[in-house]
Amino acid sequence: MEGRPDFEFDPFVNDTGHLGVALTNFAEILIPCLEAAGARSVAEIGAYAGDLTELLLVWAERSGAKVVAIDPKPQGELERLQERAPGLELIREASLDALGRIDPPDAVIIDGDHNFHTVREELRLVAQRAPEGRLPLLVLHDVGWPHGRRDHYFDPTLIPEQDRQPIVPVGGLHPDDPGIAPEGMPYRWPAAREGGARNGVLTAVEDFASGRDDLRIAVVPVFFGLAIVWSEEAPWAEQVGGIVAAFDRNPLLERLEKNRVRHLATQRYLAIELTKERERAERKDALLRRLSGSRTFALAGLLSRLRGRGKSTLTSEELRRALG
Repeated sequence: MEGRPDFEFDPFVNDTGHLGVALTNFAEILIPCLEAAGARSVAEIGAYAGDLTELLLVWAERSGAKVVAIDPKPQGELERLQERAPGLELIREASLDALGRIDPPDAVIIDGDHNFHTVREELRLVAQRAPEGRLPLLVLHDVGWPHGRRDHYFDPTLIPEQDRQPIVPVGGLHPDDPGIAPEGMPYRWPAAREGGARNGVLTAVEDFASGRDDLRIAVVPVFFGLAIVWSEEAPWAEQVGGIVAAFDRNPLLERLEKNRVRHLATQRYLAIELTKERERAERKDALLRRLSGSRTFALAGLLSRLRGRGKSTLTSEELRRALG
């Protein structure tokens, strides 16, 4: 396959790969775009556990590029990755703080707080600090369902109230329901409804691009959606456009993703319900064991036998059936 990286990297080796939340699923598109843009520095916003960071480091070792990972609360896997890769710069700050002081990178990968305000401000800062107005290659995850048109907040108090959508503390999201669905995938602090102005990651990207006629937006509609944004005035614009052309809003991929997320939401809901049912059963069994071994139950059994003239009218098995 043309454009495929000449090194092997399996996105399914971690426990997030099968859900499609890891950006490593886009390796065959992402790496060729970085190479086409001649990127010698990459800033990754929202590095979290370092799944993508590891891929970037494998690529950087060959290309000589610098990798900067930005995350205010990096997971242990990412911190251990830094120990193994001293060339990795790990910045433990919020993106809006870090972007204002780091050297402007050649490419920026945004996968942090998935809401309009944060993404719009990240893009504004990147453009503001771009040398001579030359916008770097921009890559953004989660431009599809559920965050493309619906805000999600890691910490709502960090978002100005006027820029925050009405939210719920915990809500189920389902691709067939623009509101909150009990049978959906559970999220903490999602917007109460999907759609509308200033709501979602893709909405923020479109808002950012609306004032610049030179910008192109390509959307790869799988694994929760990937947007690639670049200026047509960049010397590498044609190469990047050629890499993403076949994937951009491809209707077959859109149908596959729609089907995938519907099954994923249902699967996650059923898994949660199964866990709840198992916990209920365990509590009942524990209660039965306590009751059947208690002096109170022994006394009740004695009284039952006296009333039944030697035959107990209440057995442990009957108690189990009653509790079950």
